[in-house]
Amino acid sequence: MNSLTKFINGKNSGKKVLGLFILTNAVYVFMLTVTIPKTMEFSNGMKLLDMMPMGYDLNYVNELFKSLGENGQKFYLTNQIPVDMIYPLLFGLTYCLLLAFFLKKINKLNTPFIYICFIPIIAGIADYFENFGIIAMLKNYPELTEVAVKTTSSFSLIKSSLTSVFFIVLITMLIILGIKFVRRNKTSANTI
Repeated sequence: MNSLTKFINGKNSGKKVLGLFILTNAVYVFMLTVTIPKTMEFSNGMKLLDMMPMGYDLNYVNELFKSLGENGQKFYLTNQIPVDMIYPLLFGLTYCLLLAFFLKKINKLNTPFIYICFIPIIAGIADYFENFGIIAMLKNYPELTEVAVKTTSSFSLIKSSLTSVFFIVLITMLIILGIKFVRRNKTSANTI
């Protein structure tokens, strides 16, 4: 744990965080505008499993994979999933360092608050487990099991829940930074 804390402390410069932020969001935009829409062309409008934050059941997965057909399943496996195997690493690393950057700005980095930096990392790990589950289901279709679907769906729920928690924490930190900025400017204006 100490080595990870040291890593976070050493890698949260503004330039590094900004570079990672741009790269992470470029990959995300690519998925949203290219790989996901192209995969959904095969699905007759059904959402892909990656895009279902409230989870899914065996019936939905069967319907989706049936709707995708063999070509759509292959496209999902060879186009969407490979890009989505890069994104969780970028998401976890970038947003961990972004939170650390903001914690440093409010003088809370070297406190127990550093543990909130792990929220995006855990979300990224859950995303990987979700992806592994989707890969296994695509390769085993039509032989899907309730256990495989429920397990994969659980990781989808964990990923989406932690992503939501991350954004709530991020917004809270931005509000705190804004308040601190306004107070500092007010104090410096009063001393002039």
